[in-house]
Amino acid sequence: MAGSGGAFDDITAPQMRLMDWILRRHISDTSARRALLICAIVLLLLTALGLYIARPVTGRTGIGYGDALTQFVIVTCVQGLVYVAAVGLLMWRRTSSSLAFILGTAIVLRLMVVGTQPFLSTDIYRYIWDGWVQAAGINPYQFIPDDPHLAFLRDAAVFPHINRANYAPTIYPPAAQICFFVSDTLVNLLHLPPVLGMKLAIVGFEAAAVGAMLLVLDSAGLPRSRILIYAWNPMTVWEFAGSGHVDAITICAIAFTLLAACRLRHGVAGALLGLAVLTKFLPLILAPALWRRWDWKFPAALVACMVILYLPYLSVGWSVFGFLGGYTAQEGIDSGHGVYVLDLIALITPVSPIAAKLYLAALALLLAGTGLMIVWRQRRLPPGPALTHQIAAAALLLGCLLMVGLGPHYPWYYPFLLLPACVVPAPAALYLVTASTLLYLNPGHTDPLWPAVIFIPTALLALGQYFLVRPALSPARAGASS
Repeated sequence: MAGSGGAFDDITAPQMRLMDWILRRHISDTSARRALLICAIVLLLLTALGLYIARPVTGRTGIGYGDALTQFVIVTCVQGLVYVAAVGLLMWRRTSSSLAFILGTAIVLRLMVVGTQPFLSTDIYRYIWDGWVQAAGINPYQFIPDDPHLAFLRDAAVFPHINRANYAPTIYPPAAQICFFVSDTLVNLLHLPPVLGMKLAIVGFEAAAVGAMLLVLDSAGLPRSRILIYAWNPMTVWEFAGSGHVDAITICAIAFTLLAACRLRHGVAGALLGLAVLTKFLPLILAPALWRRWDWKFPAALVACMVILYLPYLSVGWSVFGFLGGYTAQEGIDSGHGVYVLDLIALITPVSPIAAKLYLAALALLLAGTGLMIVWRQRRLPPGPALTHQIAAAALLLGCLLMVGLGPHYPWYYPFLLLPACVVPAPAALYLVTASTLLYLNPGHTDPLWPAVIFIPTALLALGQYFLVRPALSPARAGASS
C-alpha cells in the first residue's frame, strides 16, 4: 500500500526520522491503540464540559462575550491538543485503529452537540428563514426578513434570532438556497423542530463528505483511518453539529469534487466545484488544483453549473448577489481593515485605502500565479495514488494561501482545509484550522493578538516544513514510493 505524499510520510529530514524512531521504539502497537482510546474519551469528556459551560442562562443569548466564552475557548484549545496527539499517534505510529472506532467516536461527538441550541452563532436561523421564504414561493433575495411582505412567516422560535434582519438581504448563493429549501421541506414532512432539523441536515452533508473522503483515501492508497484528521477535529464538531454552519454543505461538495477529479471525471468535477462555489464563493480558489491543462470539460461544466443555478433567482436582477457587497464592506475586506496583515502594518503606520487595494491586488496576483504554476507543472497522471496526492497537495496549498492571506474572522471558514489534509496532513494546515477557535476571543476584530497566535505559527510551521522537514509533495516522489 502506498503511504506517500503526506506531511509525515515521505520524510527525508534526519530530525523527523529520529522522532519516528523514538516513537516506534518506545510505543508499542497496543500502547498506541490505548493512547488513541484515551484521546477519544478525553475528547468526549471535554465536549461535555464545553456544553456545560455554554448551557442556557436566563437573560443571556447564546454564550455571550464574557467569561463563559473564554472558558469555552480554553476547553476547545485543550481539545485541539488532544486532537493533535491523536493525529500524531495515527501518523507517526501508524496505529492500526479500526475505522468503526474512529467513525463511532466522531458520531458520538456530534450526537452530544447536535441537539443543543446554537450558542456560538445565529446564522442557522437565516438558513431556516430562507427556506421558509422559498417554500412560500418568494425569491429569498427580494426582501429583508424585517420587510412587511414577509410578516406572515414570522414566528417566536426563528425570526427573533435572525441576524441583520432589519437591513440585510440574504448573502447565501443559489446552491445553498436550494439546500435550505430542500432541508426545510424534509424537516416539515418529518415534523422536526426547525433548528434540530436543519442541524441534522448539516450533519448529514458532513456524513456524505466523510464517505466521499474515504474513497479519496482509497484512491491515494492510504488507510481509511486517516479520516480521523477531519472527523475528530473539534472545530468540525462545534461549527457544524453545534452551530449548523452552511460550510458543511460546501465541504460535502468539495469532497465529491476531489473524488471526481481523482478519478479523472473532469466534467463531473467541474459541476461539483460549481455547486461548492455557489454554497460559499471561496472554493473557487481550488480550481487550478482540479483542472487538467487543456481540458475543456472542467471549466465548461463549472460555468454551466453556476449559470443554471442562478437562473431561478434572476427575477431580482443584480440583487441576486444579496448582501455580498455589504458583507465585504462590513468585515473590512474591501477597505483592508479586516485583513490581518494590513492590521499589523497599521500598528506601525496608517494604511491608506490605496495600500489596502494594492495588498488585495497583490494577494490576487499571488493566488493567480500559484494557480498557473500548479496547472503548468502538473503531471498528466492516471488515476491512482500519485494523482490523488498531486491534487490534494495543490488544493491544500491554494486553500492555505487564501486563508492566511485573507484571514477570515470566523472559525467555520477554515475546516474545508482538513479534506486535502487527510491526504497531505501538513502541520501548518492542521494548526490553522484547530487554532481558529481563538478568533472567538476577538469579536470586534480589532485586537491583533489572537490572530497573531493563529497566523504567525501557521506561517512558521509552513516554513519549517518546507526548509527543515522537506516532505515529498512532488508527484514524482509520491509515485516513486508507491
